[in-house]
Amino acid sequence: MVNTERLLATFLDLVQIDNPSGGEGPIAAHIRGLLEGMGLEVAEDALHNLLARVPGEGQPLLLNAHMDSVAPCHGVRPLVADGVVRSSGDTVLGADDLAGVAAIVEGLRATLEQGQPHRAAEIVFTVQEEVGLRGAAQFDTGALAAREGVTLDSGGDFGGITVGAPSQDSLYVLVQGRASHAGVAPERGVNAIVVAAEALAGMPLGRIDDETTANFGIIKGGAATNIVPDRVELWGEARSHDQEKLVAQVQAMVAAFEEAARARGASVKIEIEHKYDAYRLALDLPIVQRVMAKLRAMGHEPNPQISGGGSDVNIFAQRNLQVVNVSVGYREIHSTGESIAVADLERAAELVRRLLAA
Repeated sequence: MVNTERLLATFLDLVQIDNPSGGEGPIAAHIRGLLEGMGLEVAEDALHNLLARVPGEGQPLLLNAHMDSVAPCHGVRPLVADGVVRSSGDTVLGADDLAGVAAIVEGLRATLEQGQPHRAAEIVFTVQEEVGLRGAAQFDTGALAAREGVTLDSGGDFGGITVGAPSQDSLYVLVQGRASHAGVAPERGVNAIVVAAEALAGMPLGRIDDETTANFGIIKGGAATNIVPDRVELWGEARSHDQEKLVAQVQAMVAAFEEAARARGASVKIEIEHKYDAYRLALDLPIVQRVMAKLRAMGHEPNPQISGGGSDVNIFAQRNLQVVNVSVGYREIHSTGESIAVADLERAAELVRRLLAA
């Protein structure tokens, strides 16, 4: 069985290491030390993605989680009360996805301590997952012998299995207006903020349909209240399980900016980047069936789900790896109310141990 006290200590140590996307060096070094402390050889690429190979029987099983967290993730102070781990309220907790990392580490430790035959494994801990799966996209999956695996990077009730996720396109928009003195000659200016606001008000955003979502999450512009702002930058995204719907949604967002700019005498520059493709896993795939069987053996009814969010699995699927994303049990991710029950953390580690059992 897994050691719950050790597992919790590992998790609490991890979340107190600052781990913003693009700044994972310190936490990668800590995790590498944990893996090497188990006698494993660890390879680290230029981005700080980690790969550890675990000798054992049969074709290796891929085990994956990511090491970065969304902001605010500096100075996390975890609190444990009534069997639940939370942040102090001014940062995220980082359970997404350090709970996945901790569960894999503890499940592996428990396996190796038993000294019994076990399945071979390849452990991949990635960086920059939260900013478009950049770590997984640049990771050399050709170095893997594994053809199937499990990612621990999903929330909600333990037992959840993500068998489908959407494609995503990101948008960068630059609205160029004309500056002027806001008090002396406002009519000479073209307010880029107004153009952006009118564009946003005129486009479909949020939940578009049961397969499609869209959002603008960052806006930067303006220099002073007495200057008509001539420049505004916006960053957004669109997601869909249907590629045609994704294309149509992005076109609608672009058209709204172009129309608003034209009406006000502004100009607009838009850059679109396709981040990753959608995927669906058949329920009769061997890895899906294996995970479901292990969950049932633990007393949990599997709950296959279609997700609205992407994960490293999207990249693995593009490269013909069959990987299923399972719930670790964390709640309210990407917020300062993020939490995870210690019991769910323990269940996730136990699932890893059972998956590795020969």
